[in-house]
Amino acid sequence: MPDEKNDQAPQDAQKTELVRPPVPTSLPVYIAPDTLPDAPLTAQTSTQPVPQPAPQPTPRPFTQAITQAITQAITPPATPQSAIAVTQTETIAQSAAKDQAERQASYLADESPWRTMLRVITARLRATSMRTAKGITQRTLKIGVSARIFHPQTGAKGLSSKTLQYLEESIAQWVMARDVMVFMIPSVNTNGLIRPSNIRLRDYARHLDGLVLQGGADVAPESYSQQSTRPEWNGDRTRDMYELELLHEFIEADKPLLGICRGCQLLNVAFGGSLYQDIVTEVPGAIAHVNDLYDQHGHELQFTPQSSLAQLFPPGVLAKVNSIHHQSIKNLGRDIKVEAISPVDNIVEAIRYQKAKFVVGLQWHPEFHLTGQSDLLDCTPILDSFLRAARETRF
Repeated sequence: MPDEKNDQAPQDAQKTELVRPPVPTSLPVYIAPDTLPDAPLTAQTSTQPVPQPAPQPTPRPFTQAITQAITQAITPPATPQSAIAVTQTETIAQSAAKDQAERQASYLADESPWRTMLRVITARLRATSMRTAKGITQRTLKIGVSARIFHPQTGAKGLSSKTLQYLEESIAQWVMARDVMVFMIPSVNTNGLIRPSNIRLRDYARHLDGLVLQGGADVAPESYSQQSTRPEWNGDRTRDMYELELLHEFIEADKPLLGICRGCQLLNVAFGGSLYQDIVTEVPGAIAHVNDLYDQHGHELQFTPQSSLAQLFPPGVLAKVNSIHHQSIKNLGRDIKVEAISPVDNIVEAIRYQKAKFVVGLQWHPEFHLTGQSDLLDCTPILDSFLRAARETRF
């Protein structure tokens, strides 16, 4: 018995443990589990040696190279910050290009032939209107001037036996000094047997920008329902009829008008006014408004309070103008307002038709006032106001 106890003690002193063969870790490559040696768990005592697995073969250099190549291929390289920024910029640009392409594709999908045609027509109309507006604003003004009429004399020969229509040079040059074009408007003959014409005076009013009625012969008393008191004051009834029609056509067309001397008197007559056939015999105490000095003769001029012409000159100005008329305005026509007078005898020297933007008559001859001449009124502001109204009527 003692022998059995002695034999059992050493066995109880020994500890039993489960041992699994260790996996070799010296290899750089991955080894699948099924390649490991079959090593089931066994109970072994410390008195018996632990079996060791068979040594694995060392990988060849060729195998290491392939392993490293595979590792580099599946492992993403480190990206520097600059490369990241470039990549983000390219991504944004590609996204914007994609959005633009999508919008363009959507627009083209919605675009119909009729819509395309409408857009083309609209663009062309817009371009045409812009060219037209530019042409209107930059086009040179065209001002018409009524004609003086020379009637043939009895028994005359040559040119004197013909009816002449003409204009005085100074009036044309005065208007053209502001870089405008001047056209003399002849009388029209619609009932002629030899050379009838379909052109009317209203055609001139339609195509011209303004009208100047120049001076000349007396206004016939028949034109304001009177009889001449002297044969030399018969006036020119033929010219009256021609210019009265011309005057009304321009006013109806809303074009500006400037009447000079005779033209001022005719403007008053056109609206029912009357005239003094002769100032000397009909206006006692009046100063001389005409003498042999012709355009060298003159007198003082005073603008009436609140007149439109007064606003073109310094306040309270007392100017001097030439004077070449023996007739003058007597009774004012409808809607005619006095703009200036001769302060000594109150003879009317300027009028305005109040129902039009610019229809003015001047009893003196502004074309005979040389610019810079100190003793005569510089009438350039009046001309500029007339031409400004002509430009505005284009619209």
